[in-house]
Amino acid sequence: MSDDDILGRVRSLVEREHELRTLRESGDLSSADERDEMQRVEEALDQCWDLLRQRRARSEFGGDPDDADARPTSVVENYLQ
Repeated sequence: MSDDDILGRVRSLVEREHELRTLRESGDLSSADERDEMQRVEEALDQCWDLLRQRRARSEFGGDPDDADARPTSVVENYLQ
């Protein structure tokens, strides 16, 4: 997956966030369903950003960005801030 592919996925996920908010505001989606789906979208976004950072770091330091792998949600979501 290239950087452009990852950024395309990010755009798609951001669009989904907007769709979810619109559906909730119009009453076509319950708060619980919005919250559950939003959590999945946010986790997927975090994975995308993490993979993009890995790829860029590998490139910057002479590595092959294609060696970077998406980390599990359990890892990405538990980074210390």
